Amino acid sequence: MTRRFGEAVRTGQRYLRRPGIYALLPLGGRVLTTFQEDPKPEFQLPGGGIDPGEQPMAALHREVLEETGWRIAPLRRLGVFRRFTYMPEYDLWAEKICTVVLARPVRRLGPPQEKGHSAVWLDAEEALSLLGNQGDAHFAARARAQQL
Repeated sequence: MTRRFGEAVRTGQRYLRRPGIYALLPLGGRVLTTFQEDPKPEFQLPGGGIDPGEQPMAALHREVLEETGWRIAPLRRLGVFRRFTYMPEYDLWAEKICTVVLARPVRRLGPPQEKGHSAVWLDAEEALSLLGNQGDAHFAARARAQQL
């Protein structure tokens, strides 16, 4: 069973299923996150939606590069969670199926390519309280407890 985080499902609301993939990027006691300014300022694990026909790992590399400017080396899948949310940037109610992958930041290629995103290194403990959604924080805490 996939864990669910976030707001409750709204009765009568139709949700579009939207698969996505996200990276937990620890290095030296810190975690590489993306700070997204809009639609709501928040720290997030870098990642996002998997485009139709796109392979999940290709989407992960693309999204992390766009949101942080870093190349990564995926290590292993940590798990999956679901969240039901409104995505104002797409005017869409979505059931997000979020796969979280542990990865290693390899090399910074430049600034984030995606407008409104900043790459931010957070202390691992600080990341647990600052990550904007409960699913991201859950996997960060689990990885921290396992000292990954």
